[in-house]
Amino acid sequence: MSKKESGFGRWFRRTFLGAKYEEKKAAENNGQPDDSELIVSPARQIFQRFLERRFAVFSVCLVLFMFLIVSIVPKTKYMEKYYDSYTEVTQKDLPPNLSYMKVPAAMKDEIKSIDSYGSFSVGLSKSGKVYVWGSTKLGATSLNVADIPQEVQDSKIAFAAAGIDHIVVLTEDGRLLGWGSNQFGQFAVTEAVLNNPNLVPVPEEIRNGGIDIANVKKLVAGYQASAILMNDGKLYIWGNKQTYTNMEKFLNRKNIEDIDFTLNYVVGLDTKRNSIVTGVKNLYSTVRDTIGGKGEKMTKFLDGRKIQAITATSSSVCALLEDGTIALAGDFPTDVINTPVLPEGEYYTEIQGGTYHYTAVTNEGHVFSFGGDHYYQAEAPKELDTAHDIYAGAFQSYATDENGKLLMTWGLKGYLFGTDDAGADIFKRVIAGGAVTMTVGAVAVIIEILIGVTLGLLSGYFGGWVDMLVMRVAEVFSAIPLLPFMLILSSLLSQKNLSQDERLLMIMVILGVLGWPGFCRITRAQILVARESEYVTAAKAMGVKEGRIAFKHILPNIISVILVNITLSFAASMQTETSLSFLGFGVVYPKPSWGNMLTRASNATAAINFWWQWLFTSAILILTTVCINTIGDTLRDVMDPKSSNDK
Repeated sequence: MSKKESGFGRWFRRTFLGAKYEEKKAAENNGQPDDSELIVSPARQIFQRFLERRFAVFSVCLVLFMFLIVSIVPKTKYMEKYYDSYTEVTQKDLPPNLSYMKVPAAMKDEIKSIDSYGSFSVGLSKSGKVYVWGSTKLGATSLNVADIPQEVQDSKIAFAAAGIDHIVVLTEDGRLLGWGSNQFGQFAVTEAVLNNPNLVPVPEEIRNGGIDIANVKKLVAGYQASAILMNDGKLYIWGNKQTYTNMEKFLNRKNIEDIDFTLNYVVGLDTKRNSIVTGVKNLYSTVRDTIGGKGEKMTKFLDGRKIQAITATSSSVCALLEDGTIALAGDFPTDVINTPVLPEGEYYTEIQGGTYHYTAVTNEGHVFSFGGDHYYQAEAPKELDTAHDIYAGAFQSYATDENGKLLMTWGLKGYLFGTDDAGADIFKRVIAGGAVTMTVGAVAVIIEILIGVTLGLLSGYFGGWVDMLVMRVAEVFSAIPLLPFMLILSSLLSQKNLSQDERLLMIMVILGVLGWPGFCRITRAQILVARESEYVTAAKAMGVKEGRIAFKHILPNIISVILVNITLSFAASMQTETSLSFLGFGVVYPKPSWGNMLTRASNATAAINFWWQWLFTSAILILTTVCINTIGDTLRDVMDPKSSNDK
């Protein structure tokens, strides 16, 4: 005989454990069933019936997964450097791609050089072969820089450089070749280039007979421009003068020892002046030894020390001095890692610049990265002991040994969902936007519940003039067309200087205040039935207060109906917020929401050429709302005792 169980224990066992537990206990008692009835508890029955609906179970898992993603991922290292207003002109409209650091296997053991300016990189092996990787398709055009011309493949290449939309190479016999966009004469001369006063064509000397490759010191490409620097200080430069307004200052210039491009200026190292020259007065005349250091005039800072080489990011220049120290000039982004403090006796021997960061190697072979770090490109791996050569891509860095073998890479791997028309990572904005959209839906539903359930409970229980008043008020609110009203109100409030958080709070409150009548009617209808039940009559006979009967006795018995409508209302609130943001009256850029992300992709160009800008966001929105509605519909079915499992 089993030990007699308490009354509470029997109730708990019957309610939550059900018949299977009874069968198990019977088996434990030598096959003698317990004297209680073999029943399945209501909660367990609902759970079992829900599990039978496979799509409903999938929907629950997906919605929970989405909630976890939008709530946990923003707090991880993956998004610790994300901020809503981030844009990058060199990363606009890029398709999904995670190969930005995937150096082709054929050149991993014999790297001669790596260069990049935007979304793709060009590599040159010691055997003279060219390789291209990254996001290689150029915008909405049919051009793809991964399609290396046959002439280039058949030639032995001595120098290679990548611009924003083109690649230029110099062959061992001194010929200039290129591919990609040539709209601004980046690598070839056309009639349109010759007739455009805003363009500088490829110098005639290079076009006609090529150049002496043995005297070439550097080949560099930038934003719609290219340049060749000779060992004797002569400079050849060509491309778009509107992009680089100081380009004319460098035409036919001599005594140039080094050359590079920022986003808007050509920068050079003048050997006679021992200074960074741009042709623009006082542009980079103030320098410092650290990113956050105090600037000084260049001549005072140098104090007789000679500049050996320069390299540039999009908005700054770094000069390597003869004593192995550096001089920095220009502007840096806010997310920077400051210049490292080198151990005593250690100095820089080489430094390379990306879009916002620098990577350098010392006489001891130690590698350091510093500067802009939005994609962790300025954080050299601690496990990288020593290196012989370093290369800085746009948002990547590479380290090789003395034989050209790739040791390690770090920085931007690519974009899982691509980028938008401002150069922002769509995947990260989907996560951040999902948090906004789901928060709006959740808070709006909470407001609807608080107002609607409370008023519906009072209306249905007390009846009479209370019922009449509440229902008439509910009808007034129901008569208000939600979307047009929100559009008008948002338009009026847009005239005021509201912050993004205030605007978001306004949307949530309005959605909640206008959406409560549905909860009110459903609650009232259930209360009208429940208040005639015997347990309510018994409670009244016992003298229980009216408020306690309504909120403690009746409300728990209708909670299942309310729960179903919570899910349906949540999905509706998300869709309303998305509609408002899509129309420009909800959450506004740069703060992301799924609605305003779709707005930025609502044009013919994006729809045809940049499908990733709308496909992923709309698919996630549709899938999430459909799954939430499915959960609500399934709960309604399984909680209805009259429904069948086959419904």
